[in-house]
Amino acid sequence: MSDLLLDVSGLSRTFGDVHAVDDVSFTLAEGGSLGIVGESGSGKTTTARIIVGLDRADAGTVRVHGAEQTGTARGRAARLARARRIQMVFQDPYLSLDPRTSVHDVLRETLRLHFPGTDHAARIRELLDQVGLGTRAADARPRELSGGQRQRVAIARALAVEPAILVLDEAVAALDVSVQAQILNLLADIREQTRVGYLFITHDLGVVRCVTDDVIVMRRGRIVESGATARVLEAPEHPYTQLLLASVPRPGWDPRAIGAARRALAEAESAGAEAGGAKRPAAV
Repeated sequence: MSDLLLDVSGLSRTFGDVHAVDDVSFTLAEGGSLGIVGESGSGKTTTARIIVGLDRADAGTVRVHGAEQTGTARGRAARLARARRIQMVFQDPYLSLDPRTSVHDVLRETLRLHFPGTDHAARIRELLDQVGLGTRAADARPRELSGGQRQRVAIARALAVEPAILVLDEAVAALDVSVQAQILNLLADIREQTRVGYLFITHDLGVVRCVTDDVIVMRRGRIVESGATARVLEAPEHPYTQLLLASVPRPGWDPRAIGAARRALAEAESAGAEAGGAKRPAAV
């Protein structure tokens, strides 16, 4: 595919005898948006950390525009080059921002690191406008901003180096529902404007429905289902995906459906264990 942006193939990572990521493969097209969902311990965050370079893979490859990125980047030049391709937005922007540093200086330091010897004033104004803050926020420090505003700063910092991919690890989970909607709308606008590719790591199927084209469902380090988001959420085929959807309250929701879905999953996994041997330990 000429527009292939990210190609993850056979990715595996173990911690002791725990298979945190087990033969995970998927692709992301340029300008696309892919969700990775699963409960805590499914391996989705470990997958994201390997892609960004914060952890290493025991096996498999990660390629961006055909260039291999597998492994933790060594050396300043290699780390900077990787960071210009892939940026990450974390769940808690307050922890990812220096509380002593103004918004202007947060963005300036990022730009100076990657583009030294350049006047960055115009670019800082552009980034603040792009995330809906405007220059009025430039002198503020993180503690003076709301949670949504802080996340906008984190997004602006990630966009400063014009990455090909943004990895968003539960990026709206800590925000109020109304603020979540604002940030998701902002991300949709940015994707349309820049053609940046999104990798959404989340447990929230509502987020996945709103902002992703495709989704993969992970359980115990493995992909159990994947496909177009609408298809997977409307007609899930795997019992685990069915359990996730049965667990989401909605109009007409019957909590007894959770029990039925759990039993169906247990029966399917029991049948699989009998056919293929003992089950592996769950990822953590």
